[in-house]
Amino acid sequence: MDGRADPRGHRYAQELGFQLISSQPQYSMLWRVIEDEVVPTCRELGISQIVWSPMAQGVLSGKYEPGQAPKEGTRAAHEEAGGSMGDFMNERVLTAVQELKPIAADAGLSMPALAIAWVLQNDNVAAALVGASRPEQLEENVKAVGVKLEESIMQRIDAALSGVSERDPGKTAERAPKTRVC
Repeated sequence: MDGRADPRGHRYAQELGFQLISSQPQYSMLWRVIEDEVVPTCRELGISQIVWSPMAQGVLSGKYEPGQAPKEGTRAAHEEAGGSMGDFMNERVLTAVQELKPIAADAGLSMPALAIAWVLQNDNVAAALVGASRPEQLEENVKAVGVKLEESIMQRIDAALSGVSERDPGKTAERAPKTRVC
């Protein structure tokens, strides 16, 4: 597979007599590979998205700053967990993410709430799976529910992240495990 939308699972489910209702891809301001092919195909088939990593593994919280080592106790500072953040933990991305801070402030949101509200803005996204290590993080994440970002905010986000947001569907196949344990 090359990462493009493939309706074979949908056809197989129909043959077995049931309807698929959701897909569970990674999706965030920084990982937009589903937008051009997966979302339109799913929309056509009546399948919504329940997305994971809407905060790009915490990078969109703004807590990781360019030129600075990750603070102790953060995911990126953790040897095993931080290793999976490679695509997002580079100077170009971290610098672009810092440009979101005034945009979040103008929207009256924290960085995490902006990131989650942005994901939920996609009408094919039914839910966003978020993680939190402290109750106050969860309380902040919930503030994104029901937020409608203005088009001017959406345009400013696109401009800030231009050149660092991944849109190539082929990247999904590159990241996928070569074998799956069932």
